[in-house]
Amino acid sequence: MPAAPDHTPATPSDKRSPALHSLWRLRRYVRPYTGQLVGLLIAAFAATGAGIAVPLVIQQVVDGPIAHRDPAGLLRLGALALLLGLAEAGLIFIRRWAQSSLAVGMEATIRDDVYAHLQRLHVGFHDRWQSGQLLARITIDLSVIRRFLSFGLIFLVVNSTTYLMVVALLVAMHPPLGLLVATSAVPLFVVSRRFTRAYLVASRRVQDEQGDVATLVEESAQGVRTIKAFGRRRQMTDRFAASAGQLHDTAIRKSRLLANTSALFDLVPNLTLAVVLVAGTVAAAHGALTIGELVAFVTLQLMLIWPIESLGWIIANAQEATTAADRVHEVLDTQPAITDRPGAAEIVPTDVTGWLRFEGVSFSYPAATRPLLHDLDLTVRPGETLAVVGATGCGKTSLLSLVPRLHDVTGGRITLDGQDIRDIQLGSLRRVVGMAFEEPTLFSMSVWENLTLGRPEASEDDVRTALAVAQADFVYDLPWGLETRIGEQGLSLSGGQRQRLALARAVLGQPRVLVLDDPLSALDVHTEALVEAALARVLRDTTALLVVHRPSTVALADRVALLTDGRITAVGTHSELLATVPAYRALLSATTASPADAGPPPALPTTAIATAPSPATAPSPTGPTIADGTSRTVATATPSTTAEKGTGNRGLVRS
Repeated sequence: MPAAPDHTPATPSDKRSPALHSLWRLRRYVRPYTGQLVGLLIAAFAATGAGIAVPLVIQQVVDGPIAHRDPAGLLRLGALALLLGLAEAGLIFIRRWAQSSLAVGMEATIRDDVYAHLQRLHVGFHDRWQSGQLLARITIDLSVIRRFLSFGLIFLVVNSTTYLMVVALLVAMHPPLGLLVATSAVPLFVVSRRFTRAYLVASRRVQDEQGDVATLVEESAQGVRTIKAFGRRRQMTDRFAASAGQLHDTAIRKSRLLANTSALFDLVPNLTLAVVLVAGTVAAAHGALTIGELVAFVTLQLMLIWPIESLGWIIANAQEATTAADRVHEVLDTQPAITDRPGAAEIVPTDVTGWLRFEGVSFSYPAATRPLLHDLDLTVRPGETLAVVGATGCGKTSLLSLVPRLHDVTGGRITLDGQDIRDIQLGSLRRVVGMAFEEPTLFSMSVWENLTLGRPEASEDDVRTALAVAQADFVYDLPWGLETRIGEQGLSLSGGQRQRLALARAVLGQPRVLVLDDPLSALDVHTEALVEAALARVLRDTTALLVVHRPSTVALADRVALLTDGRITAVGTHSELLATVPAYRALLSATTASPADAGPPPALPTTAIATAPSPATAPSPTGPTIADGTSRTVATATPSTTAEKGTGNRGLVRS
């Protein structure tokens, strides 16, 4: 089941709507195929009529040409029966061909709508739902619905019609025996009612557990490197086996329900047939039935065996489709939390100057007991680059995610050129706000398609420029250059390569506001310096908001904002904050060195970050005191010339 979904999914036991209500809600997907469905039903009823006519022809054959030894009449009626059989076969072919194409078309339409709706839903929805559960709904559940629409529903209509027509004929041919056949439906009704309730619960449980198994498979596939690195293959296999075993046991219980019910559905018509044969023979012996009528009666009753035996399968298929429709509607019924306001305006990117203001902004996640950000005020001027610095978990990434409205503020507002961003159309806003995440996401498509995701019309020169800025020229050395498919999540590339491609993608979009969440964390010192130099030129005319975890990235910023306890507590240049804000000095010192360092950081021409000598020989340190008692001295410089570096490479870059 999804982990804490937006709403508690309804279970079969607490539903108050009719059993097939969820399926009935899918009728809008049937409307485009109304003409095809009508033709299909006409063919189905015509085939049923042809099938029912054959026993009546047999009655005439037995009581006519055979009784009167009329070979010519026998040939005529035999040819008629043959034509009826051929007509029935042809009509059944037309029906099955039409119903298959109809059902597949409806399934594709529903799948497209579910996928499009998933794209509209807010990030919080995807944070709370397991991806395997969503995958199961858009694949397994839709396949179950398709099977019911293409076979179960049609057979339900056709078999019910067949049953009613045949019983009516049987009552007309011999009322006592016909009523006996009709009353056999009573135990079938009782059994099916009990079966329906039990099977609905079992079907829902199986489908939920299928989603859990799909989640485990996906997690294992994406985390295979971690599993192998920690030697946890056996533990993960045991975990999967336990989940798959639970699904197996539930599916077995569900199958037994169907098997037991199917046995009863087989027993009732066969017992009825035995009684009819005995009673019919007695009636024929007393002249109440002719031999032809008895043969026709028994033949017609044999036609009821398949509709009755299939009833268990049809009910089971209907219950599975009902729970599948319930699960699909749990997604479709979730309303997007982030939408365009009524009257939201579209903005032209060339008209945006990039004046960004946070005015009394508060933000909290739905399950949080207190706000993560509160009373936050911040201004980023057009063309300015502002870095946000703060301790881990203080809300820096959440703050940046508010700008493109991945989340919405819960208090206050954010304005772009004086206009509340909630009054700007989402598509328009996200065309002018570009973002690169700390954990880059690449898709299973070519390098070119990944890069131009936000700007499909980009030229080759534009792509080349963006790659140069991100120092991602390694793509030209890939087997097929920009046309190389990089695989799911881009895992065929190193972390630094993925991060540089994500940065190039953000730059290529030419946004008026660029939001970067520590985009250089996976780069080595040398590559980071090259990217910073190129970014400095690109950001000259772009409003940029950066999350900074490494002091070296501060060199890109014109000003720095310190985020503490959900509020901006200080704003100024790097030099000003170093000189006047002890918390800022302590934060950078804690970032640039740690007691576990194996040696001093590499020397850089514009930076002086060193561990002070021992207290016996060193003068009093001028920097802040770290928790382990070691003092750090941090030399200050202007942001334009300072490039503080960390203690070494954060990742290896394959190129």
